[in-house]
Amino acid sequence: MSLKGTLIKNLIGIGEGLVSEANHVSAQAKTLTKLLERAKETAFGKFYGFDEILNSKNPSQEFKNRVPYFDYNKMENQWWKQTQKGIPDISWPGTASYFALSSGTTGSKSKRIPVTEDMLDAIRKAGIKQVAALSNFDLPPEFFEREILMLGSSTNLKENSGRWEGEISGIGASNIPFWFRGYYRPGNEIAKIDDWDERLDQIAQNAKEWDIGALSGIPSWMELMIKKVIEYHGVDNIHQIWPNLQVYASGGVAFEAYEKSFFSLLGKPITVIETYLASEGFLACQTRPETTAMQLLTDNGVYFEFVPFKPEYIHQDGSLKDDAPCTNLEGVKPNQEYVLLISTVSGAWRYLIGDTIEFSDVDKAEIKITGRTKFFLNVVGSQLSVNKMNEAILGLENQFNLKIPEFVVSAVKINDEYYHKWYLGVDSPDEMEEKTLAQILDKSLQEANKNYAVARSKSLKGVVVRTIPVNVFYEWNAFQKKKGGQVKTEEVMKEEKFLKWEKFVSENC
Repeated sequence: MSLKGTLIKNLIGIGEGLVSEANHVSAQAKTLTKLLERAKETAFGKFYGFDEILNSKNPSQEFKNRVPYFDYNKMENQWWKQTQKGIPDISWPGTASYFALSSGTTGSKSKRIPVTEDMLDAIRKAGIKQVAALSNFDLPPEFFEREILMLGSSTNLKENSGRWEGEISGIGASNIPFWFRGYYRPGNEIAKIDDWDERLDQIAQNAKEWDIGALSGIPSWMELMIKKVIEYHGVDNIHQIWPNLQVYASGGVAFEAYEKSFFSLLGKPITVIETYLASEGFLACQTRPETTAMQLLTDNGVYFEFVPFKPEYIHQDGSLKDDAPCTNLEGVKPNQEYVLLISTVSGAWRYLIGDTIEFSDVDKAEIKITGRTKFFLNVVGSQLSVNKMNEAILGLENQFNLKIPEFVVSAVKINDEYYHKWYLGVDSPDEMEEKTLAQILDKSLQEANKNYAVARSKSLKGVVVRTIPVNVFYEWNAFQKKKGGQVKTEEVMKEEKFLKWEKFVSENC
């Protein structure tokens, strides 16, 4: 037994024991007060009367009454353009040290989201909490001596007017604590490589030199990296290279859709831990093995609000209507989808992050990511969310013994009638199965979603399925000049983008 590993594990366990189970509602009330207090002298705080909010009988309600909803475009145009110019005290005290370039979904223009020193501190604290939570999982002492491979974006940040810019994973990796650097892989030299494919080549070449115990990153790109290592060394699975691999910290999207294809690359079972690191902050992490849900970090510089995810509250572009109802943590209900809003120590206020979530346990503040507000198919009243789409795809995987880690869908007109056209990423496309897959997919969605069933009886004529190699989705990302890092495939496309997608598929299949 490893004495060093035992000592580290025991210290982590002590640290976790010192963190009592939070009263999340109370923690959120304190967080809001701290945010308002810190920002009351900023231009934003003065404009919206943070002093008056703090002195009101019900600060959370007064906060809702005075401050409107913001998405990125509105926040940037009205406030962050000044922050980007280096003007201090706009929506948070001081200036931002970094700007996170959010790749968002493929093809969209990068956002420049301020990352303050307070946010970097919050991200570090969240990381410590996640490490401390490992004591709740059944991991041997030896695990705590192994190295961790963090597959994010390049740490080669770009200087712009005295501030540094890059994706949030690159910013985070460039600010890792000194005590962690000995465990961090692929190491600073490789992590600085800008070109994704070149970085993957270097990881594959050096893989045998590392004793990897844990992986961290977005599932789609992690799969590509693992396949690259397996191919380079001519082995059957990744455990033949990293026999001590025991943990994968997934992030960015729900892991469930990738589970089957991901596990096929392993030689033995591993523990999967879900995390929620967005460009705007570290929002949640899984803290116990009994669930795959993640606990919101309610006492770490982020105040959460929730709008019911219903078509009548959302514009076609995914933004919120001004009169959409909203609640804080105290008013949420389990098993209902919400649009997530955040206010943060980087100066985002009632900010639409673009994700939809669902509470699996309200008392523990545990959530699952269910989709994106923009990834919502409602052209003919089908009201189809990504959550329902993923459930239907999992059904196909199980029924046909397929691995379908990626898909794209759009509403299209064929002979003046609407169809939902799906492209499914599979290892071995089979045109003979496409009609059957369409029938089963259609039936599953009708059973799971009454609005979809109604649409199918009226304006939605049917479902068309095409199966294509999974790699086409990743090459599409590269074609859009967005590959690796925090990039996520755009699963629901509008007509203009879908036409470009189909042209790309026809030229590359």
